[in-house]
Amino acid sequence: MEKNDLSRQLAIKTNGLTKKFGKHITAVDNLNLSVKKGEIFSLLGPNGAGKTTTIKMLCCLTSPSSGNATIMGKDIVKDSVTVKKLINLSPQETAVANHLSIIENLVLMGRVYGLDRKSARMRATKLIELMDLGERAKDPVRKLSGGMMRRLSIAMALISNPQVLFLDEPTQGL
Repeated sequence: MEKNDLSRQLAIKTNGLTKKFGKHITAVDNLNLSVKKGEIFSLLGPNGAGKTTTIKMLCCLTSPSSGNATIMGKDIVKDSVTVKKLINLSPQETAVANHLSIIENLVLMGRVYGLDRKSARMRATKLIELMDLGERAKDPVRKLSGGMMRRLSIAMALISNPQVLFLDEPTQGL
């Protein structure tokens, strides 16, 4: 298999990806990994191991100190606008509008990602079913359990139908 064939099969590729904070703190040190399209990949490690920092770099939320990475063949530094259109993230901290219902949060996110109202509602309805949130779809989010909030956060990350989905601490609260 030629190098170009392999690169077309990769969703994520890092080469020497490093993130330093100041002179004395290295959060991510020379990370090399390849994740194929369709593969489920997990970063495991203790608190402070650099998992969230790695995700932030791959999501173009912070720049690497050195090394490089691509998402679906697009460079995270040189082509961050395109990368952000290909990915989505369910962050460690659940970020929802507490005064809105599950369906309202999902429709809002769909609209943020450019879906028209009808398409956003259809996509939201499918995700509510997928994430088993149907019985509570019209309840204000502030009344949900931690696990239901986490499922909503994941559904919100899926609303844009990303090619690469990042889940930071996906089992927290489940």
